[in-house]
Amino acid sequence: MEIKVQSLHFHADEKLVDYATQKLARLERFFDKITAVDVFLKLQDSGGKIREKITEIRLSIPGGYVFDKKTDTTFEAAIDSSLDTLKRQLKRVKEKRRGL
Repeated sequence: MEIKVQSLHFHADEKLVDYATQKLARLERFFDKITAVDVFLKLQDSGGKIREKITEIRLSIPGGYVFDKKTDTTFEAAIDSSLDTLKRQLKRVKEKRRGL
């Protein structure tokens, strides 16, 4: 599984990239046929001093992909909430494939 982390409109430090890589590597426990993971980290300027953090994660699997987008105050929180959603989606995909 290849994990690519891209940050848009800012430079992500090594700790954040390692955090995302480490957390997303755990998804192989739920679905072992993930071929690639693309993570996009974005900053959204809402006019105030606090900027929203947007995390978009796309998992490439045989026959398609699974996608999730979350917004939170920190990238770590957005990644964690995306992981919960992606786990549920992967379990659903796995159950559908077993039923065929």
